[in-house]
Amino acid sequence: MRHFLFLTFYLLAFSMSSLSQTTESFDIATFEAPNGWQRQDKGGVMILNTSDTQKGTYAMIMLFGSGTSTGNAKSDFDDDWAEFIAGQLEIKGKPAAEPVEKKDGWDVISGGTAFENDLGPAAVLMSTYSGFGKTFSAAAIFNSQDHLLAIEAFAASIKLKKTAVASQPVPVNNDNNASILGTWGASASGQQMYDDYKNAYAINNYGYPSRQYTFNDNGTYSYVSKTFRMTFDKLLLVKENGTYQISGSNITISPQKSVIQSWSKKDGTDKWGKLLTTQNRPLEKATYQLTKHYFSGIQLWNLVLQADKATERDGPFSTNTTFANAWYYAPISANNVVIELPR
Repeated sequence: MRHFLFLTFYLLAFSMSSLSQTTESFDIATFEAPNGWQRQDKGGVMILNTSDTQKGTYAMIMLFGSGTSTGNAKSDFDDDWAEFIAGQLEIKGKPAAEPVEKKDGWDVISGGTAFENDLGPAAVLMSTYSGFGKTFSAAAIFNSQDHLLAIEAFAASIKLKKTAVASQPVPVNNDNNASILGTWGASASGQQMYDDYKNAYAINNYGYPSRQYTFNDNGTYSYVSKTFRMTFDKLLLVKENGTYQISGSNITISPQKSVIQSWSKKDGTDKWGKLLTTQNRPLEKATYQLTKHYFSGIQLWNLVLQADKATERDGPFSTNTTFANAWYYAPISANNVVIELPR
């Protein structure tokens, strides 16, 4: 696997190839999308995926929304790996990284690691571009060399806009109850999955879970989570509502009703089909330590919830180590959209 991994680093060194044909764009990038790969845009991440069920092979390419560079390519790579790979995909292995390369004025670092998930052995690679005040990362997950030529062609086709980012002052954090009002979402961080509708801790490395809290000014809240997985023939939807109370730096969530539903996949996608089953979930009252933290790299406030142990509602803790035993929820935006509920 080590030889296989370093062969892939060579392929991702942006050598010239022209297997892809469709020109598309995401954030500051334009690229040639591999023919036949399915595209999804979720929570500031663009995903291209393909699979061969007969051979049992799959591959997924991800582009992550750009952020503000630290001014050091290695630091940008380490930060993005921690946030996007370790944090969102729950991959524990530390990456073996190649030296910095120059590409069209950008400093590029590529690295990756072998890992194993419920689909068997696989590899994950990430390339981080640093320059012009910005950082931008692309990653690939695959379990076979069958897809390497398409991944190579995709990497070679990436072109980035070079507009520099002006330094932004940190906005004032109104540290009071009103400052948490509204909807806060997390996509893929913590990897909440429901295996047979009971196990909230199955790891999902090929799909996504999205979770959202909405806090109202009358002391009520609602919670929604959606789980899409390529290997599941259903979509899973959790809906919960109840009350919340803030005391000092703590927030207590007291659910009044919680259900989990399974829905068919419309046309095999992540779109809602028909309602299949509905069942009640245990009501899980929990108290969290509440913090609003500003991430200067992505210029975004996060609502950080910490607890002594993981909850079924939030799933396993994020592997982002800025806060211990924590989950991170960001405000709703163009890159972190509201979960669309079935009609």
